[in-house]
Amino acid sequence: MLLRPALSASLRLSTRPSSLLSQSRFSPPPHTHAPHLHARPLSTTTRAAITKAVSSAPVVLFMKGTPETPQCGFSRASIQILGLQGVDPAKFTAFNVLEDEELRQGIKEYSDWPTIPQLYVGKEFVGGCDILMSMHQSGELGKLLEEKGVLVEGEAEGEEGKA
Repeated sequence: MLLRPALSASLRLSTRPSSLLSQSRFSPPPHTHAPHLHARPLSTTTRAAITKAVSSAPVVLFMKGTPETPQCGFSRASIQILGLQGVDPAKFTAFNVLEDEELRQGIKEYSDWPTIPQLYVGKEFVGGCDILMSMHQSGELGKLLEEKGVLVEGEAEGEEGKA
């Protein structure tokens, strides 16, 4: 099973942006005068830290808790799916969004996906637990993981030597 630590010094040590509020993608343009519809955007530092995290392994999961102790059912299900698929632990890492509120909110903006967990394979966003479950059931996830070469040797479907 996937047993790599889910810690990221780079994400925990990232500098916090100033508390100034600026325009979010849901806010009207600055020239209109709508009352208080502003939210803090993803800081450059946080975006860079998330990009580095996404690039840190071929398979990256942003989750609540750790692979050993998931803190929500969706994160647990995502870890179980990756284990059933045979993802190589040496090619996998996870980041616990509960350790850093900026990461927890930032990853949602980074991917434009509202929920956690979030899976990235080959630096590309795949989806959340519902997407993983659907792809697992249809066989699409296995094909993707095999194409990316992230399965434990001998785990890939259709491999020579399988009976």
